[in-house]
Amino acid sequence: MEQRFIDEIKRRLAALEKSEDAAILLCVESGSRAWGFESSDSDYDVRFIYVRRPEAYLSIDLESHRDVIERPIVDEIDLSGWDIRKALKLFQKSNPPLLEWLQSPLIYVERDSFAGRLRALLPDYYSPRNCFHHYFHMARGNVREYLRGETVWRKKYFYVLRPLLALRWLELGLGPVPMEFAKLVERTVDDGPLRQAIDELVTAKRGGVE
Repeated sequence: MEQRFIDEIKRRLAALEKSEDAAILLCVESGSRAWGFESSDSDYDVRFIYVRRPEAYLSIDLESHRDVIERPIVDEIDLSGWDIRKALKLFQKSNPPLLEWLQSPLIYVERDSFAGRLRALLPDYYSPRNCFHHYFHMARGNVREYLRGETVWRKKYFYVLRPLLALRWLELGLGPVPMEFAKLVERTVDDGPLRQAIDELVTAKRGGVE
């Protein structure tokens, strides 16, 4: 990752905290750059969990307040985050995207003990069944949406491959699905033609453009 993009992401996060009067507890990379097969022009998919001041959670109409902060994609940087209440509700349901955020290899911000405490609670709330349903529906939906046209972009194969390998990971009882694609492949695909084809696809993806 280019340092100038990391610096710009952190600058935007600081500006967001000021404009939203919120504090970011955890911010990670969640897309192809964290998966390990970004192209030269891949976006930065920046995802975060934030908390507002205590008085913001004392309103009688709290449930009607927006619990997501999003910013338009500018210069390849895509910023989106969840309020802590939303994140905790999803954690209780073993939400796979959130579990992946907690394991991201690329961390922009990690404050206090919030993320660490969630990671420590994973054994109590992790549900293989919920995760399996998530990745199954993702794979089936992505096949329908991305692989049935006359032209298929290279990256769209990963949108199907990754949830399929996640399903295999869960079938093997290996715990929460990791974010890095290489870890999925290493533990779920034996050496052979399929492994070779996947490796070639990753090499081509990393060497090309979106």
